[in-house]
Amino acid sequence: MKVRFWGVRGSIPSPGPDTVRYGGNTTSIEVTTDAGHTIILDAGTGIRKLGLKLMAEGKQEVAICLSHTHWDHIQGLPFFVPLFVPGKDIHFYGAFDPVYQKELHTILSQQMEYCYFPVRELDLQANIKYNSLREGVTFTYHDATISNVMMNHPVLTYGYRVECNGKSVFFSGDHEPPYNIYDSDDTFHGEYQQLIQDKVSDICKLARDVDLFIIDAQYTEPELVSTRRGWGHGTFASGIAMAKAARAKHVAFTSHDPERTDDQLDRIAEKLKAQRRSHDPELTIAYEGFEYDFG
Repeated sequence: MKVRFWGVRGSIPSPGPDTVRYGGNTTSIEVTTDAGHTIILDAGTGIRKLGLKLMAEGKQEVAICLSHTHWDHIQGLPFFVPLFVPGKDIHFYGAFDPVYQKELHTILSQQMEYCYFPVRELDLQANIKYNSLREGVTFTYHDATISNVMMNHPVLTYGYRVECNGKSVFFSGDHEPPYNIYDSDDTFHGEYQQLIQDKVSDICKLARDVDLFIIDAQYTEPELVSTRRGWGHGTFASGIAMAKAARAKHVAFTSHDPERTDDQLDRIAEKLKAQRRSHDPELTIAYEGFEYDFG
């Protein structure tokens, strides 16, 4: 199994001279199974170039697992060339929206209405199947097994575990570490804290002993605490803590803040390397083109 990152930014694409080395495309990750099947995790702008690669390879079928349907995780789909080609088989997996009562098919097709895009979903030529998943569902895609768990974000968001022949990867999508909304002396503080612990336990249980743990680390701890609490993203520190709890072997940080420059990410990488202990998981700040080969 192999993993390749095609987009590592969060919130909005951020091209320019300050993001050349890590990349400015939003989230899209390619997983290739041992048998050569393709699973795509999220469809941010990075999926455009991935689609061109799949076309060049003659790939006939892909599965696209969407953590959630915020724009930065689906905005590359109208430019994913295989969707326009007759005979290609595209399998979408993602969440039903319980707030607006919308199936995955409805959400994605609305993005391609004429008021947003010049080509309608009805004009796509590929064979497309939409699968709205409930939490805790496990399904197979050829030689891979895929499971999900609900994360903490302002819309229903799934983290995915992909496993193939004993190798595994967990992808968080966007995730903010849950925090207690009640004061310590409030009647409901203890009960709410237990809910938090149960949720974290559920996530770590699904991610237990994974080879590669891909986690949202859009902010630093000071940024999160000072102005970004409740925005639905994690930090490098919270990602490491969760990876340790899950006993992950390697952590890849992604969903970089669009304002974060290459030089700033380099400095963060140096700091994390200096702080890492020998028994901690390996750490990588993901960049476009980064490949993880499970061997």
